[in-house]
Amino acid sequence: MADILNLSCRIDGLFFGAVEQRWDGKDPSAIGKTAAQGRRDIDEFGFVEDAQADLVNHGGHDKAIHHYATDHYPAWIAEGEIPPNSVPSAFGENISSLGITERDLCIGDKLKLGSAVVQVSQGRQPCWKVSAHTDNEKMAYLFQKTGRTGWYYRVLENGAAAVGDTVTLIERTQPTWTVLRVTAARLSRKVTSEDATTLSQMPELAEGWRRAFAKMAGGDFEEDISRRLGQPQ
Repeated sequence: MADILNLSCRIDGLFFGAVEQRWDGKDPSAIGKTAAQGRRDIDEFGFVEDAQADLVNHGGHDKAIHHYATDHYPAWIAEGEIPPNSVPSAFGENISSLGITERDLCIGDKLKLGSAVVQVSQGRQPCWKVSAHTDNEKMAYLFQKTGRTGWYYRVLENGAAAVGDTVTLIERTQPTWTVLRVTAARLSRKVTSEDATTLSQMPELAEGWRRAFAKMAGGDFEEDISRRLGQPQ
């Protein structure tokens, strides 16, 4: 884990998308992102110029901005899961950077992002769209298996950000609950009743994940993920 006293990274890329009908017979998507230059405004729902097609499963207050570690790209390429020329935005992220991963950040971390203040709310819960977008039918599953999911921010204070700005940790309230640990518990549903109870009551965690952990705390570990991980026809 990175040194908490110096936990920061440089924004290497900003990426925004528009809603498109990408796959016949399937829901539209804004996972296709293009690079943005200059200073871009951030409001309570994320970057003003970015769109989300499915506001139930993407976007909203708890999933306003998706940050993905470029640190993971060499491994994906070495494993043959994405083409050798793949560059950031390949997974539909809004922000790319080097030096901070899911191992370094914790749920509830507050960070200065440009002039905005954001808070880590959850890891990414991958769906079939990342598989379709990368033309790799295993990708959503591999996101879950490897823990290389990226993470979401909620916006606490509006502001703006540009490539070259820093993302810097300013407060940590849940030091034992890294993004990697919580995301693994949520996606695998392998969690003790005690930990599930703790997570279900964690105010910094996204509401949807708190509800899921509340079910697990009550002994209900069943979840139909076939639609989320299913492939476009």
